[in-house]
Amino acid sequence: MAGLDSTPSIPAPPVLNGAQRRHLRGLAHPLKPIIFVGEGGLSEALMRALDEALASHELVKVRLRQPPDKKAAAVALAEGSGSTVCGVVGHTVVLYRPRPEDPTISLPTRP
Repeated sequence: MAGLDSTPSIPAPPVLNGAQRRHLRGLAHPLKPIIFVGEGGLSEALMRALDEALASHELVKVRLRQPPDKKAAAVALAEGSGSTVCGVVGHTVVLYRPRPEDPTISLPTRP
């Protein structure tokens, strides 16, 4: 697509089932948010920081400051970073994006 030249590195988001999302939320529970979305909203700098955090951690908590629509903000964060929303609790969003090579988090598989 010609319109996506500025963001060629955004991977396709992983598709997760309910058990995998639950597993990731459990792993994220003790984590502290490392990305904070303030009054400025979703900026290019914030999306770069989120991309770097996902590249190094795979599972990231993002804290939203009084968003008008939490779920829409979570979806926008996920779409902009090529990640998947694992859950939204309060004003905190849990995002997951495995490393393309050598992922550190193994997901449960069910037949």
